[in-house]
Amino acid sequence: MKFIGHLDMMRYFQKVMRRAGVDIRYSEGFSPHQIMSFAAPLGVGVTSRGEYMDIEVLSTDSSSEMMKRIGNVLTEGVEILSYKQLPDSAKAAMSQVAAADYTVKFREGYEPEDWEDFAAGINDFLKQEQILVLKKTKKGEKETNIRPWIYWMKAGVKDGVGPAVFMRVAAGSAVNLKPELVIQTYMESRKKKLGEFALQIHREEVYANQASGEEPDFCPLDQLGADIE
Repeated sequence: MKFIGHLDMMRYFQKVMRRAGVDIRYSEGFSPHQIMSFAAPLGVGVTSRGEYMDIEVLSTDSSSEMMKRIGNVLTEGVEILSYKQLPDSAKAAMSQVAAADYTVKFREGYEPEDWEDFAAGINDFLKQEQILVLKKTKKGEKETNIRPWIYWMKAGVKDGVGPAVFMRVAAGSAVNLKPELVIQTYMESRKKKLGEFALQIHREEVYANQASGEEPDFCPLDQLGADIE
């Protein structure tokens, strides 16, 4: 599943909506299409359990019934976890994405030689006021401080998963920090090189920021909606 691109996944879900009999709204004009959008398109090679999709419907059954109908036509490797109604005032999910949680594991043969030292060094890495990287732009390369975009990061075993690196980083249309760039930068700070295709990346959750001030208040996108009885 991780090798299926975003556009192919969109086409797949368009077929799912038809097969499940979802009364989805279509756009108007000469080439009508289903009104559907993904909150944060997933990169090829990354797995996830935290993907969100907005659709507009003309009518709907209860959340449990719609989950059953959609689930019955999904292929192996894709699972629907919730089906919720958003308030009329809600913004599109894509515009609300502010952060994402990732679990990053090293492939066999690419693991750090001293895992305990590697894990302990993350604290010092995050104590830096600036973590500078060269990011490619349309105009060339630009030095960027990614430290404000790493909300937390630690290594170890969590809920039986690991050893791995767990992190929450900025995501969305305004700022999107890739977890592989964080790991690569940390490895370089330790005078180590990250091997090509060394990482297995899994997205756990996607968040909106509901804070009114500077301190973020992250909320899973799932909590923005309510079950339909």
